Amino acid sequence: MNWDVIRKVIGGILLVSFSVIGFLKPVQQYLSIPHNITMFEGQEYTLPLSKPVSTEMANKTNSMTVHNNDHVTTIKGTKHGQEEIIFELAGFPIKKVNVEVLKDFKVIPGGQSIGVKLNSLGVLVVGHHLVEGEHGKISPGETAGIKVGDIITEINGKKIENMSEVASFVQDAGTSGKVLQIGIQRNQKKISTEVSPVKDQKDETYKLGLYIRDSAAGIGTMTFYEPKTKKYGALGHVISDMDTKKPIIVKDGQIVRSTVTSIEKGINGNPGEKLAKFSTDREIIGNIQRNSPFGIFGTLETTLKNGILDKPIPIALSHEVKKGKAKILTVVDGDEVEEYEIEIVSTIPQKFPAVKGMVIKITDPKLLEKTGGIVQGMSGSPIIQDGKLIGAVTHVFVNDPTSGYGVHIEWMLNEAGIDIYEKVDQAG
Repeated sequence: MNWDVIRKVIGGILLVSFSVIGFLKPVQQYLSIPHNITMFEGQEYTLPLSKPVSTEMANKTNSMTVHNNDHVTTIKGTKHGQEEIIFELAGFPIKKVNVEVLKDFKVIPGGQSIGVKLNSLGVLVVGHHLVEGEHGKISPGETAGIKVGDIITEINGKKIENMSEVASFVQDAGTSGKVLQIGIQRNQKKISTEVSPVKDQKDETYKLGLYIRDSAAGIGTMTFYEPKTKKYGALGHVISDMDTKKPIIVKDGQIVRSTVTSIEKGINGNPGEKLAKFSTDREIIGNIQRNSPFGIFGTLETTLKNGILDKPIPIALSHEVKKGKAKILTVVDGDEVEEYEIEIVSTIPQKFPAVKGMVIKITDPKLLEKTGGIVQGMSGSPIIQDGKLIGAVTHVFVNDPTSGYGVHIEWMLNEAGIDIYEKVDQAG
């Protein structure tokens, strides 16, 4: 056997193998480039590559520029539009990427403590009670099939907006011996029933045996507002009734300034809470038009300042958010907005709206000393990373108050009625 020949064959095989491996690595890199890239005007998107690459823009829309410099390809959005970029390696097309450049968009971050008052769509049933009638104890409303969580929207064909209207109908029907025709909204269904009020033998008034409520109040944190339209978003999660645990269906509502008076520190198994009071002047600073899983939304009647970031800043889409350091803006004493350090533990580049997009951890020693971590009332605190608004604090982990969830800002903007994905007419 000729060992020289064998060594040459093996050497040739190894040389070819190393060449193929060297070629496969950049190919794999290019294949890992996302099929779709979304960016804003003026923003850059950098792709570090192991080998130089050439690119070609198919649509020639002038919405972006592409620079290939050694082992880096940089895409810069220049104007609103869409483009298709073809990546080539050694003259062969290996990747097609659709790039969308969105219009330049900025919002003003919040952090202020706000008082919230919601008026429900009708009157909410929050419980039943027994009435001591002539023939024994009974709850006429429960007997008629009215359930906790139902919303009374009509009585005898008249729209109901507050509790005083219900009381008036009940007393009139009881005195005249008439039956009330009740219109109910239960989840997404409309239901009708009849109720005969019963006279309470103790106080001589007619009752339905229902606990009802027409409004709810609480505190939270402002997340952002858009300076041109004054559209805002706050809280980052839905407001639910404290008794029924169901989301409150909003007719309207208002937000006012609030002042944090003290903090109940959070410990394992027991989330803390901001204790606050509404401003003494009760000046309405905005309305509430929507209560959704992503927070409350409406329009401000005045501009708000936090004293830290009072100029518009860009936002980051969910795929741009990265693990690592970030900051939140919130109030823990009085009405002064302060900046605190946190860490983004994990983030999901979501394609569809979802309320839990990030896991965050409070790392700032001052905030941990004051609150123990995330407390109730902190929901809505804006999260800032690399000078961009990326989302809001939403929930605390009960067994670890230093950590919790955050929602990505693009979903809150969508709920506020702000379309950052406004389409462009390519033919124009």
